[in-house]
Amino acid sequence: LKSLKMEKLYLERQMHKMEYKEEKHSQAAVLGLQHLLAMYSGSILVPIMIATALGYSAEQLTYLISTDIFMCGVATFLQLQLNKYFGIGLPVVLGVAFQSVAPLIMIGQSHGSGAMFGALIVSGIYVVLISGIFSKVANLFPSIVTGSVITTIGLTLIPVAIGNMGNNVPEPTGQSLLLAAITVLIILLINIFTKGFIKSISILIGLVVGTAIAATMGLVDFSPVAAAPLVHVPTPLYFGMPTFEISSIVMMCIIATVSMVESTGVYLALSDITKDPIDSTRLRNGYRAEGLAVLLGGIFNTFPYTGFSQNVGLVKLSGIKTRLPIYYAAGFLVLLGLLPKFGALAQIIPSPVLGGAMLVMFGFVSLQGMQILARVDFANNEHNFLIAAVSIAAGVGLNNSNLFVSMPTAFQMFFSNGIVVASLLAIVLNAVLNRKKK
Repeated sequence: LKSLKMEKLYLERQMHKMEYKEEKHSQAAVLGLQHLLAMYSGSILVPIMIATALGYSAEQLTYLISTDIFMCGVATFLQLQLNKYFGIGLPVVLGVAFQSVAPLIMIGQSHGSGAMFGALIVSGIYVVLISGIFSKVANLFPSIVTGSVITTIGLTLIPVAIGNMGNNVPEPTGQSLLLAAITVLIILLINIFTKGFIKSISILIGLVVGTAIAATMGLVDFSPVAAAPLVHVPTPLYFGMPTFEISSIVMMCIIATVSMVESTGVYLALSDITKDPIDSTRLRNGYRAEGLAVLLGGIFNTFPYTGFSQNVGLVKLSGIKTRLPIYYAAGFLVLLGLLPKFGALAQIIPSPVLGGAMLVMFGFVSLQGMQILARVDFANNEHNFLIAAVSIAAGVGLNNSNLFVSMPTAFQMFFSNGIVVASLLAIVLNAVLNRKKK
């Protein structure tokens, strides 16, 4: 009888453990879905912007969005690992780097898609190769550099949003402007009157509601969804063989360095939230995983990937500091990436709705950079004023300018790209003016 009681107690304990484990996994799955939704709008905006600028067909855009979502999942899986070769081992979600948009468009327009993806492949290899060195010199890229660059990224992308708000035509209609204004208003109201997770996906809600309103006006075309296949498998070199043009490669290596600086901030923030200290070895492995993700992005014809800062806020908000929810998020991304109809859904968003959402999102990016600059010591170091002022002003002013139209193409590509100009100036000026600082 005693033996039966002990066996019963043992079985009850095992059932309790199983129930607890199931509950833990169900909670992690819900949190993973939240992480996916928080980064989804940013991940689909980048391929839409690049494909639109380069004149890709609806079929090519569907492939681009679906494969991009798939690769976000793969990149996140790589970064979640904790081994001696690669992976930061923190709850970080990787998405498309916004700083890559303008350079990739410029490369694609000047040298074609092959040069664009060839430059990505080389920049991925570059990140893997310098990861060990960069992990030891990350202190050469302080807040004055990262804040100036991120502020410039947001400010240089705002004109793209304005163009979309006017439906990218010389004389926008009142209907387009009204739709853009409604989308902005929806996002503002959500940010003002909601908190927590709902607030974190305000951009996505704005896109969905704005598109629904546009549908009632007869402005939504569902044909891309109908034409998209049910399932697809990402194809290496979908847009053809890569080409390796030197100025394009140098430009994307600079952008990759900027992404590494941005990722460092994400890693350090997550380390602080999770109370999981990281050293130079783990930083190196994190950069390696990011470089491998960029390399795979080039091979499968998508984009470079970096840690998404909005998901850092979600980790802090939820209080769940383990990697399990992020594994679920990565799995969901991979699954969605295999279903092109989800990718095609992004194509039905009218340009004015997209523009309204972009306006707010790029405003957020600019303010994120300004928040970083707010932590900089301007009171006791007047050189920081010069670094921020010159790099931001030159970056915004020279972006897409015709000042260098008489120069060679490679020269124009570099100095008509505000993000590259701001990055180079901020890094060089900081190295020269703050050389005596720790």
